[in-house]
Amino acid sequence: MAGKATIIEVGDYEVRVSNPDRVYFPQLGATKLDLVEYYLAVSDGIVRALRERPCMLHRFPEGLAGEKVHQKRVPNGAPPWLETVRVKFPRYNRHADELCVTKPADVIWAVQMSTVEFHPWNSRRADTERPDEWRIDLDPMPDCPFATVQRIVPVVREVLDELGVTGHPKTSGGRGLHVYVRIRPEWGFSEVRRAALAFAREVERRAPDDVTTTWWRRERDPRALFIDYNQNARDHTIASAYSVRGVPEATVSTPVTWEEIQDLDPRDFTIRTVPERFARLGDLHAAIDDEAYSLQTLLEWADRDEKAGLETPDEKSPE
Repeated sequence: MAGKATIIEVGDYEVRVSNPDRVYFPQLGATKLDLVEYYLAVSDGIVRALRERPCMLHRFPEGLAGEKVHQKRVPNGAPPWLETVRVKFPRYNRHADELCVTKPADVIWAVQMSTVEFHPWNSRRADTERPDEWRIDLDPMPDCPFATVQRIVPVVREVLDELGVTGHPKTSGGRGLHVYVRIRPEWGFSEVRRAALAFAREVERRAPDDVTTTWWRRERDPRALFIDYNQNARDHTIASAYSVRGVPEATVSTPVTWEEIQDLDPRDFTIRTVPERFARLGDLHAAIDDEAYSLQTLLEWADRDEKAGLETPDEKSPE
């Protein structure tokens, strides 16, 4: 049975956490309060990952055993210190005031609202229509082992090195791997997506037996590693660095070094293990904002591919 509410002091703010004893992850026996304590332990990292980005919340009001809610809008009654950013959806002539994290208390408020996963945009509130983050999503198909991801990571890094770009890898919290690159906010979502596709095709050329960029899921080899460039489309989001995933094992999307990828098991990164790792290593993405890169070379590659007859699929989901 869930217990009485408790007050959590987060910097200069107090957050009332109701039902702190509610079990969210039955496999671990981890409660809502355990989730709060996890996010407090990695607060510097999760705030850096979310800072000033529109953020969709994946909520589990009854724990993992209950319904999952995807929430874009901050509800009425939020504390006055909570910040939001308005994003528009022209297709529906609507808008949403989404959570805009600027401090640890914002994260803990979201956890109080039963949030487990944080899914930020790859743009910030200064200009939500111009991304400052390019996301490389190495997404294994159903029969693709993590060993394939490990085999392709050096190819990904090789291409990034040739571009003169620094990538920041992290586990996805599932079976895949993400690499984030800070970019200059000079292009819209469509151009960032074109650049991401050009990069994915270059990796595919170098590892055609393992990698696919085939658009339609039904046409992909189930043993292949799909590089999901569509994660750079507008309003497409993936779990941030340090976000817990809504799975029984309570895995965490965890920043890692390039060197350790060959020996790691992504299942080892959970709310039980990541706080100690964070205390020992700090935030491995701490330098992610130090330099922003140009997409010009990748866009030239995209032009080359299109002239060669390779189409850029529209942004409608390929699923």
